[in-house]
Formats: sequence, structure tokens, C-alpha cells
Amino acid sequence: MLDARRSAPAVQRNRGPLLDVLRRVLPPRGLVLEVASGTGEHAAFFAAALPHLIWQPSDPAADARASIAAWCADLASVRSPLALDAAAERWPITTADAVVCINMIHIAPWAACEGLMRGAGSTLPQGGVLVLYGPYRIGGTHTAPSNAAFDADLRHQNPDWGVRDVEVVIDLAGRHGLLHRETVAMPANNQTVVFERSGAAVSPPTTRS
Repeated sequence: MLDARRSAPAVQRNRGPLLDVLRRVLPPRGLVLEVASGTGEHAAFFAAALPHLIWQPSDPAADARASIAAWCADLASVRSPLALDAAAERWPITTADAVVCINMIHIAPWAACEGLMRGAGSTLPQGGVLVLYGPYRIGGTHTAPSNAAFDADLRHQNPDWGVRDVEVVIDLAGRHGLLHRETVAMPANNQTVVFERSGAAVSPPTTRS
């Protein structure tokens, strides 16, 4: 039987630093929805490291869902992957205690980011968190020449793709009741951006290094 597992080299480089942030910002228990789980390697790694949480992976692509299922086959805390398109008006899940989305919004049309904010805003409870990871422009400027080159390559592949301005993403999130909590500088010129579903008092956003 062929192994359905796919692999993304970047996972090995970023999963440790990402886990450090997730340990701090995710709730002590509950269900975490991962949007655009890709290969499933992050889901398997985080679920094994955070066994107190139920992990719900998802992806719109059937081959990705097969890979996710293969990577997570032995993890009781991981649910079967959902066929979820972030841009869809309605998601196949109505509630989650946290939402995580890694390396999606720069390799998808802007409608996917709009759908992500809309869906997270309606799915999360008061105080629930949305965690994004990936490259961003800050103050309209790339954080490294390599990110600028990456952005140009993405836009050459598809004019609807590209590294986003973090301020624009934060503004969009706010329109769906998701308030910027912090931005954490990560290795390889990436950022983790954390939002909190409004309703409770929220501290002013901070930038961490």
C-alpha cells in the first residue's frame, strides 16, 4: 500500500518555534481548528506535543487530506480532516476554541484571507484566539530581501497571491471582531500574529521579538 504522507521541508524548521507560541496562547483545553493543514505534519507534531487539546485539521484538497490522515493515524486527539475551503461562505464546523492557520494567506487569493477572518469570527467564542503564521510586510516594507524575492515569485505565479501587509490583515480581522493581541518575530523572517475574539477586555497589541 502506498504511503499517502507528503512532506514540506519548512515544517522541520518552523514547528519548534511555533510550538513555543502555541503553548503560551492556546487554551488549556478544547478544540483547535487548523485551517489549510497541508501535509498534516504540523497537526501531527502539535497534537502529540499538546495532548490536552483536540486537533481538527482541514484542507480543501483531497490529496492533502489523505496526507493529513496518514500522518495523524496513530493520534487519538486528532479528528479526521475536514474538507474546508477558507473562502467559503459557510464552513463545515460551527464552533472551535481556537483557530490556527499556517502559511496560507500569501499563497491563496485575498478572498481566502477574507473568508478566514469571517469564519474565525463566527466560529470562535469570546476570548478565543486565531493564530496566523507566515511572511508579512510591516509598515509597507518587506522584513528581508529574501521575502521581497519570494513575494515577486508568488505574484509571478499568480497575481492574486503575495506577501500581505500585516496592518491590512489586522484591519480586516478587526472588522470581524478579532482584535490584534501580539505579533511575534519568528525565524526565517516570518511572523506569528495572534488575534483574540472580542467581547472581553483586550490588552493593547504588542510586538515581540
